Amino acid sequence: MKLPDPSVLLGNKSTRECESEGLMNCSCTAYAYSNVREGSTTNCLAWFGDPMDLVDHGLGQTIYICVHHSNQGSIGGKMSETISNISAGGGTNDTELPLFSLRSILAATNNFSEANKLGEGGFGPVYKGILPENQEVAIKRLSKKSGQGREEFINELNLMAKLQHTNLVRLLGCCIEEEELILIYEFMPNRSLDKLLFDPSENAELDWGKRFRIIEGIAQGVLYIHKYSRLKIIHRDLKASNVLLDGAMNPKISDFGMAKIFEINQTEANTNRVVGTYGYMSPEYARYGHFSDKLDVFSFGVLLLEIVSGKRNAAFYHFEHSPTLAGWAWELWKEGRGMELIDASVRETYQPHEALRCIHVGLLCVQEAPADRPTMSSVIHMLQSNEASSLPPTKEPAFSRHRNSSAVGSSSQTSASFSNNVVTISMPEGR
Repeated sequence: MKLPDPSVLLGNKSTRECESEGLMNCSCTAYAYSNVREGSTTNCLAWFGDPMDLVDHGLGQTIYICVHHSNQGSIGGKMSETISNISAGGGTNDTELPLFSLRSILAATNNFSEANKLGEGGFGPVYKGILPENQEVAIKRLSKKSGQGREEFINELNLMAKLQHTNLVRLLGCCIEEEELILIYEFMPNRSLDKLLFDPSENAELDWGKRFRIIEGIAQGVLYIHKYSRLKIIHRDLKASNVLLDGAMNPKISDFGMAKIFEINQTEANTNRVVGTYGYMSPEYARYGHFSDKLDVFSFGVLLLEIVSGKRNAAFYHFEHSPTLAGWAWELWKEGRGMELIDASVRETYQPHEALRCIHVGLLCVQEAPADRPTMSSVIHMLQSNEASSLPPTKEPAFSRHRNSSAVGSSSQTSASFSNNVVTISMPEGR
């Protein structure tokens, strides 16, 4: 966060001394370390009034809020104030996020019973819950074994409280009590896209019309976070398991724990902490940690080709000739056999020109060079265009040969957490 004003300098202390002094002073409401360097002393800052101008900032610092034991988990306590400020992003509390008690969450999920469990992601288990007045919700509980943690929890909480779009899943509230970190979302009865798309017994539920509407809806959601939301956001982990389907099969993008906020005029950035899922990462990001909105465009292209073909990109890794779905699609496309890419289960319902246009757009999105990939505005325009001749020509996609894909993930420093047959990776960030 951008640290609030005014602060009180307690002196040049170690981080442990600063924490001790902050917690022992009953009047202290928050404390922070300035210019932290491991093994050295640091400026210790403290606040003795409500820190009302906390502002989310990509280059900000960590602030520690002091909460009296009797107020922990209480909606009227200081943690409630803190969450309200975080979700509002500053002094004007225009998007206050409700805090749920742990007792109400336990009642809604029947004590986190296995019968209520919807699935498990990198964050932890997700449960179906029934709130008073029979409101169905999805309850996402941070697992102590999770590769993701408090940082991702706060990131998702902070972002989702500010984002409102028909193609983004809606955050209803959170629970921060005892050691529990819980997010409460609207319930999506048709689960995640991958559950239907890649299951031979269920993918017929997704006829061509539904698939095309899902493609358009995902594109609209990504365009919103790139261009039209209150914050400019790069999702960084767009994939089939992070797209949820409501009762009418409308897609809603979820899981913003890995997302990155850009400044309004910022176009690109570098990171030492590469996060996301192999197969959906663009080459410049997977290899060098360089990313922009074209990272999400690349991921969208892979996802689009999966929706059209009904095949997982990961299933191609061991193929000798084409290690990626895009590589296989390219081979068919340049030979004039693009129709063979289309999922057999929709061949009686698809519109040939529409399907070929989707394949063409998908291949444009997975080009090697970011500059060759379209923006999401262009993607939507091309998807809705009836003029196939107006689309630019495609080149060979990234990672279409084994020599390219072997360059990715060669670092011995990469640690991985496994969930739902995908690999979400996180490379430690240098301090």
